[in-house]
Amino acid sequence: MRKILIIDDDGQILSLLARSMELAGFAAVTAADGREGQRLLEKQPFDLVITDLIMPEKEGMETISYIRKNFPEVRIIAISGGGRIGPETYLPAALELGADLAFAKPFHVDDLVAAVRKLLAAAA
Repeated sequence: MRKILIIDDDGQILSLLARSMELAGFAAVTAADGREGQRLLEKQPFDLVITDLIMPEKEGMETISYIRKNFPEVRIIAISGGGRIGPETYLPAALELGADLAFAKPFHVDDLVAAVRKLLAAAA
């Protein structure tokens, strides 16, 4: 079973995405911020990471850079509502840092699940 790490400081988003990924047949693990996500990545392998960009305790941009440097085979999807500036500023930067795909919040969960399937199929 493919393992997905979901990193977001919004507990409702974490629950929704974890449940959606599990219903789609993936094993989902959650982290409340990039620092916790980094600890989990160091302890166990993941096939894909979904990370929010604006978070306390290590933002998504730092997390993406860390993953690309230390776990280059892991696929990454960045998600963001954009904070004060808006997602159109943050999401292109996430792609430049190495995210494979980027989604602006709000997004349709089915679209995210389809993107996860496509990225993992391409990585197989």
